[in-house]
Amino acid sequence: MQQDGICAACVNRSSSLPVVEFVSFFPFGTATPAATLEKAAHALDAERYECIHLLGAHEYQLLSVEAPNVPVDELKTAVRWRLKDMLDFHIDDATIDVLDVPQHKEAGNRSHSMYAVAARNHLIQQRQEMFAETGFNLRVIDIPEMAQRNIAALLETPERGLALLSFDAEGGLLTITYNGELYLSRRIDVTLEQMASSDAELKTGYLERVTLEVQRSLDHFERQYHMITLSKLVLACAAPAAELRAHLTENLYIPSEVLDLGSVLDCVKTPELASADVQQRYFLALGAALRLEETVL
Repeated sequence: MQQDGICAACVNRSSSLPVVEFVSFFPFGTATPAATLEKAAHALDAERYECIHLLGAHEYQLLSVEAPNVPVDELKTAVRWRLKDMLDFHIDDATIDVLDVPQHKEAGNRSHSMYAVAARNHLIQQRQEMFAETGFNLRVIDIPEMAQRNIAALLETPERGLALLSFDAEGGLLTITYNGELYLSRRIDVTLEQMASSDAELKTGYLERVTLEVQRSLDHFERQYHMITLSKLVLACAAPAAELRAHLTENLYIPSEVLDLGSVLDCVKTPELASADVQQRYFLALGAALRLEETVL
């Protein structure tokens, strides 16, 4: 769900190159999100599909914690205890899940970290009820970091890490992945609209802020995971991509390039995705649709 409507995407992963079956946008207009979702369910014949829904950037918290030394079946309980003083709401009101950050084979005895995701119970329940009432088979509620991780996994060079930076109306999201796993996530408080500002001075300020945040994040990653070499930084944004790439190229030690989803997805059925603006619109929806079931902690 975006600020102005609902994005839907369907991906078939039965072949080596994932096939985008369709992308659709349903604007809110004057309708409520629930009414718009019901309209989408009818238009898409929703009962035919399993649905993955992404939370918005401000609807959950993603926190890095040291992995508790407990059996797997006690992991979420142990993490919940560690989060009780880290959340901005009461732990009893939280739905918790965990995401492992695998240890590199050369990491030695260094501490093992993981990500914990926390969202308010009432929000999760409200979304489950809304999707059920509109006819969607809601299978997973996910977060943007994992959707972006799914796209990054298609872009990786074997045995090399990859940085992916995207922007939308909620701001920037930088992820670093290695062997298909999320190792680092950083939110950047600069929106796509700000990046595309017509005021040259303002735009330059935003570009410099983003560049500085990326520099700091890459330096932090290098200190934490010095055994992982990054191959490149990929930019997933439309209008200001060329200018941002120029700023980053001047200041970073790794090369950068602008993402073309057509290089990793079969878009024969969706020729509209040839447009950078359309790719921008559906970036996270496509990433969510690329989800593969994996081991659950």
